[in-house]
Amino acid sequence: MTKERQRADQDSPWKEILEAYFPQAMQFFFPQTAALINWERPHEFLDKEFQQIARDAEQGRRYADKLVKAWQHQGEEIWLLIHLEIQGKPEEIFPQRMFSYNLRIFDRFGKPAISLAILCDSDPKWRPNQYSYNYPDTRLNFEFGTVKLLDYQNRWAELEASDNPFATVVMAHLKTQQTSKKPQERKNWKFSLIRRLYEQGLQEKDIRNLYRFIDWVMMLPKALEAEFWQEFKQFEQERSMTYITTGERIGYERGMAEGKQEGEQNLVVRQLKKRFGKLPEEIRKQIQTLSLNQLEALGEALLDFTAIEDLFNWLATNQAE
Repeated sequence: MTKERQRADQDSPWKEILEAYFPQAMQFFFPQTAALINWERPHEFLDKEFQQIARDAEQGRRYADKLVKAWQHQGEEIWLLIHLEIQGKPEEIFPQRMFSYNLRIFDRFGKPAISLAILCDSDPKWRPNQYSYNYPDTRLNFEFGTVKLLDYQNRWAELEASDNPFATVVMAHLKTQQTSKKPQERKNWKFSLIRRLYEQGLQEKDIRNLYRFIDWVMMLPKALEAEFWQEFKQFEQERSMTYITTGERIGYERGMAEGKQEGEQNLVVRQLKKRFGKLPEEIRKQIQTLSLNQLEALGEALLDFTAIEDLFNWLATNQAE
């Protein structure tokens, strides 16, 4: 397994795509803050520094939290806390957590941070943007910037016309939400979004980066995945642009080449790792005890999992049966 492949298994594609296109992310989601930054000077991801302040705050389903040091046009440092929240339902303590992170950064490093959140949930009413308290002699009102991906549903034409890579990211995310339990429709949109990358005339590197993201979020049932891949290979051959190789995909063909039972196990585990990162050892052992029919059922069910608790519940119910 290549280093690139290992990274795709262990890290979230949201994190990958933010790192690969950070200036474009800021210009797309937070243009006012982006305008403060001198993008001709290199920005720096402060992963180790952020880990120091976030060890005690592992709550919610977050795919990427990034602390970034950039430079303002006036030559001064500016620190950005980019918080990506992906979860199936609102979380009451989210504003408090945003304040806590900001306070910890200032306390530990003496740097004020601009706090920004990208909300990827499906609840149109959940729009946290401040944390406050008010007493007779002490009051606080901490506000942070938020973007709600759901709002882009009404801006689809704008997304289609944009050449910013995060227009593609948002389109893939929205169509994944909208095609829950509609696998054929999801397959059609997956093909359409990937075809759009070629039609935009993007560089090969950009097509591959965005393909990996789309392929990860828009999971398909096994039969439709095989059908999609055959159609996509034909599409690439017709264009004489073979950018995406079998080895870059989720391992479907490799799973099929192995024994039926073992191949299904490996396929399910790979899909779950792409959703939730490294799996607990006890979960891997439980998956190894599943029958072929159960593995195939899990492969279908995980397409609609929104948190690892969904996996725990599924295993508890189906193993009990």
